[in-house]
This record gives sequence, C-alpha cells and structure tokens, in this order.
Amino acid sequence: MKVKNILLFSDFGIDDMVAAAFAVFNEEVNVVGIVADYGNVSKEKALQNAAYLRDLTGLTEIPVFGGAGLPLTGDMPEFYPEIHGLSGLGPILNDVVVDVDFFENFDEIKRIIEQYENDILIVNIGRLSSLATAFILYPNLLKQVSDIYIMGGAFFVPGNVTPVAEANIYGDPYAANIVLSHAPKKVYIIPLDVTMSAILTPALVDRLHEHFIETGNQFGQLLKPMIDYYYEFYQKQFADISGSPMHDLLTFWAIMEESAIEYIEAPVKVVVDKGVAFGQTIGDFRKLPAEKKENYQVHYIAVKFDYRQFIETFYRVMTNPVERES
Repeated sequence: MKVKNILLFSDFGIDDMVAAAFAVFNEEVNVVGIVADYGNVSKEKALQNAAYLRDLTGLTEIPVFGGAGLPLTGDMPEFYPEIHGLSGLGPILNDVVVDVDFFENFDEIKRIIEQYENDILIVNIGRLSSLATAFILYPNLLKQVSDIYIMGGAFFVPGNVTPVAEANIYGDPYAANIVLSHAPKKVYIIPLDVTMSAILTPALVDRLHEHFIETGNQFGQLLKPMIDYYYEFYQKQFADISGSPMHDLLTFWAIMEESAIEYIEAPVKVVVDKGVAFGQTIGDFRKLPAEKKENYQVHYIAVKFDYRQFIETFYRVMTNPVERES
C-alpha cells in the first residue's frame, strides 16, 4: 500500500473537518501540511480550527500555513454561520488562541513540495485564492506536484450560491480561472454533481458516535454535533434530503478509491464576467472532435461514484483509525 502525501488547502467548515478526520484516521493518507484560508469562516478562524485539529489529534508536527484572507476579486468575503456556525464547527465554539501574525508563512509551502517532489498531491477543498497565488508565485514548483484535486463547481446541476455557481468557485472565480487555465496537468474536479449525493445519514452518524464514545475517541465525538448542525441547514433547503452531503469528504475518498469514481474529460472554463453567470463552471461536453471544441484546458470532472463503497470505506476508516505518532 502506497501512502499518499497530501498538502491540504482548507477553509475549515464542518465538511472540511469531517474530511480532515477521515484523512488523519486513514493509514493511506499522510497530511504533510495545511494551508488555512478564508471561505466558510475568516482566515483567522480557519487557522484556529487547523490548530484545534492538531491539538485534538496530537499531530502537532503537521505544519500549518496562513493562506489567503481575501479573494482575488478584491471583494470582502461572505461567511456562512447559518451553515457552518460562528467558528466553522457548528455548535462548537473554538477558543484556541493562535498568533495569526506567526502564520504569515505561506512561502514555506515550497519546502513541503520540494521535500516530497513528485510524490505529493494537493487537495483544495475551499476557495482557490491561495492555490492560484501559488500558481502565480511558483509556476515551476507546481510541476513537482503529482496531482491536484479540487472540490468545486457545478456542471449538470444547480449551484448552491446562485442558480449556476458553486460556493468555492463563486467565492473567487478569478482564482479558479487561474488554476483551471494554468494547471501543469489535468485537475481532478469533484463538483456538486456528485458531492450532493455523498450523504451521511443520521443513523450512520449516530452509530459512529456510539463507537467513538465506547472507544473514548474525543475527536470523533465532536463529529456528530457538527454534522447534526449541518443537516439542520440542509433540511431547511431540501425537505426530503436523507442526510448531510459531505462535499469535502468525497474529495478525499476519491483519492483513495480511484476505481470507484467515474470521470469524464472535458475543456473547462470559469465565468469571471460580472452578471448572472458569474462563477459558473462551463464544460464543453459536446461530442465533437477535440479540435472543434472550445479552446479551454481539459480536466477530469467527476460524474458518478459508488455510494455503497463510499459509505463502507468511510465507516471502516473511522472505526479503525490508524495509530500515529504525535
């Protein structure tokens, strides 16, 4: 089994924390660095949550880097306490104190990428502002990254911020356009088309919670109140939804279970012109010869996944966490 080294870009809302739990419990994943960005919460709160994650898991050796505090649009970011809570952790108020000035250290991601040259994946589950900045500052360095996975976009389904735009892309379409237009290789895009079906049911969450209580896993015991909070929001939006869609968790799972998720290759463009389509992800899915399609960069777009395998893998990992040295 080959362990996958991950440099994680995250805005640390609820589904980010569930994905992070899945990653640190998982023997096939090695998180080698965390970039904490604005997005679901402010950059400052994202840094607090990254520090909280390290404290809860004892993985204090994982370096944390301060990412972007603002989008490249220059607009003030909008946060979503009604979805993720005031601290990004639902009802849990994180009072971890961090020296934000200390985390003006984004340049140090170069050291991480060079250390794991050609054996490191970037997983971006928040806004793309920091990753776009890395593309601008270190274009040759990014060629040393083996693959890039992003959670974002909506192609054949409605958006979740506007009728056509998904939150991570809409939050900074300029950054998304930079990443998808200048990536050194095809990016794996995990859009709402699949993530809205990555449901954790209340019954599964309750079963896991009982397990975490029995085993004394304090970090695991925090997941239920966060996921329940998240589910309450989604029930208000979709009366018949059967559980909480875990957008970011599916992105991590896709890295592990490559054969259980189906992609199509298509040219992709992000709309950056202000208007009703601002932040829309456009894929050219026409059945035409490549030379007759739009001249956008081609990427992998997830369109289907094995839900049963998703749940089985998630439950197995969460109930058999790897013992890591702290």
